[in-house]
Amino acid sequence: MARVTVEDCIDKVENRFELVLLAAHRARLISSGSPLLVARDRDKNPVVALREIADEAIQPDDLKEQLIHSLQRYVEVDEPDAETVPLLGGTAAAPVSAGGDDTDVQFDKMSEEDLLRGLEGLVPPAETDDDE
Repeated sequence: MARVTVEDCIDKVENRFELVLLAAHRARLISSGSPLLVARDRDKNPVVALREIADEAIQPDDLKEQLIHSLQRYVEVDEPDAETVPLLGGTAAAPVSAGGDDTDVQFDKMSEEDLLRGLEGLVPPAETDDDE
């Protein structure tokens, strides 16, 4: 029963091992409720998955990407490292070459309410003749 289906799939996915991996992944997707792309005809999920690949109802490359994504446990995200930023307003820390120390850096802490009060106090700039 499935032998004919596998032979139909070999021209779509040349490596039989990769074909088994892709069909098994698609069969698991079908078992979890993914909609069928071909008629079931009383076949079990692995055979339906092979028939979908053979009929090109689903692209093997797309299925391979889904399989890889499902197997990933850790996804690396490129985020910038947190940097310490000294206060701009008050006294500036002495340069390191002059014997300054990074431990002298102070940070301004502002609550969300203080920030909102500060934003409410802002007025838009006055329009000038250049703006028109």
